[in-house]
Amino acid sequence: MASDIRTSELKEPVDVAEYLFRRLHEVGIRAVHGVPGDYNLVALDYIPKAGLNWVGNVNELNAGYAADGYARIKGISAVVTTFGVGELSLLNAIAGGYSEFVPIVHIVGTPSTLSQKDGMLLHHTLGNGNFNVFSDMSRNISCAMAELSDPHEATTLIDNAIRECWVQSRPVYITLPTDMVQKKVEGERLKTPIDLTHPPNQTEKEDYVVDVVLKYLHAAKNPIILVDACAQRHKVLNETHELIVKSNLPTFVAPMGKGAVNETLTNYGGVYAGDGSNEGVRERVESSDLILSIGAIKSDFNTAGFTYRIGQLSTIDFHSSYVRVKYSEYPGVRMQGVLKKIVAKMGKLNVQPGPKPTNEIAQEDKKISTSEAVTHDWLWPRVGQWLQPNDIVITETGTANFGIWETKFPAGVLALSQVLWGSIGYSVGACQGAALAAKEMGDRRTILFVGDGSFELTVQEVSTMIRQNLKPIIFLINNEGYTIERYIHGMNATYNDISQWKYTDLIPVFGGTSENSKTYQVKNKQEAEDLFNDATFAKADKLQFVELFMPKEDAPKALKLTAEASARNNAKQ
Repeated sequence: MASDIRTSELKEPVDVAEYLFRRLHEVGIRAVHGVPGDYNLVALDYIPKAGLNWVGNVNELNAGYAADGYARIKGISAVVTTFGVGELSLLNAIAGGYSEFVPIVHIVGTPSTLSQKDGMLLHHTLGNGNFNVFSDMSRNISCAMAELSDPHEATTLIDNAIRECWVQSRPVYITLPTDMVQKKVEGERLKTPIDLTHPPNQTEKEDYVVDVVLKYLHAAKNPIILVDACAQRHKVLNETHELIVKSNLPTFVAPMGKGAVNETLTNYGGVYAGDGSNEGVRERVESSDLILSIGAIKSDFNTAGFTYRIGQLSTIDFHSSYVRVKYSEYPGVRMQGVLKKIVAKMGKLNVQPGPKPTNEIAQEDKKISTSEAVTHDWLWPRVGQWLQPNDIVITETGTANFGIWETKFPAGVLALSQVLWGSIGYSVGACQGAALAAKEMGDRRTILFVGDGSFELTVQEVSTMIRQNLKPIIFLINNEGYTIERYIHGMNATYNDISQWKYTDLIPVFGGTSENSKTYQVKNKQEAEDLFNDATFAKADKLQFVELFMPKEDAPKALKLTAEASARNNAKQ
């Protein structure tokens, strides 16, 4: 049972819930996702008092996906669920956040500490008096746990959880029992912001690592830079950009690193994914005698089925908690400080030019007419021609995730995808969260590419977009089912088929009107070209939904290669 702090002992008494939500506001959160439930209702009353907006999602899984998308734009997010039934519905999304280093504060409204102590037979429990079973499920997918059962510890636990969420860039789990919501704690602590900085590297050790890196860098004949997801997640994009610009080394991104590099730079060379690389990229990367690899995640889909052919003897890995120079590892040396000093001390390097990607459509795909179906070979370079600086582009696990590799971005474009966790349906919720974050930051265009199969899993979140007056452009790729799975196994199997919905009819069902939304159907290249040239469409001043018909068995080359590798790996005995 929670024990009170004497109010007379507090200089500025505030309720626990107020303290929590004000701390979330402090770190940049302005909207809280989630679903109401009786164990969190009183806590939700404090959200507007802290200057936050309640989003109100249609279900917890979508709320988690939306919080993930919001965090990837704003740097951190929060989601509130209720005990048991609510939090378990969220766990898939939280696991994805943990897998892909996304900082999400998960707040769970729980039964009172007295009810838990007495083992009462309450709803939303397993009926066995065990109130820890659900928090135990979250323990392995959270980088910090804060069970707020005592007002004396509450503020410290809250501050620590939020700090760890930011610093480790992973989800945290906070329980808020009903009888803790209004307990008084010391509000004077709010005058001191949470310290979100990383402890600096030990100077002598950092300098040694920098000298070792520079020795190999100066000796290299044709070094390159390869940037991946953790450069974004661990907030070293500024240092990475300075290294790319000052060194002028050919620079490439892994699929999960799309958007981490300004692709208009003259030394940007394209996407490296082993056999799934852009044209000319694999040969240039794999012939390099030194690869500066920043924030790598060498998963199967990120390497086109483990088809990387770069050896550790020619690689220097920069990570959030260590640097590895060839086969020598230096634990506890964060990449941020090391990259800063490398840029400062680098001097002249040997620079051999790399490939120059464009959004040029291949000659054989250029023909545009009403009889020409929209193909992936045509679509993705054309998307690159249509995109604008600072767009946010979300791609779903499947054809879109792989197709976007062939799109060269304008400056400032952010790309969101879930290549490692790969939960289908993720992108629809993530689009809502990203569009909301973009609205808070000045209404950047938010553009979603999602397959019909994935869309059917989480389609209800479109209603939240409409209710929140968000204005994404949604491209629904109608290719009659799970194309990525067809290429892995079962090209014509019925389990890869889906029900064919009247997709454009869904927008008015979810509250869309002619004032806040518009729908389109695109069945050939000419209609697609006309839409891409439509200035009103490009303005994105309302939610726009495009049903884009594509051939059932058409897929990006990188998807086909990766699917073949995945099938071989699955078949190993």
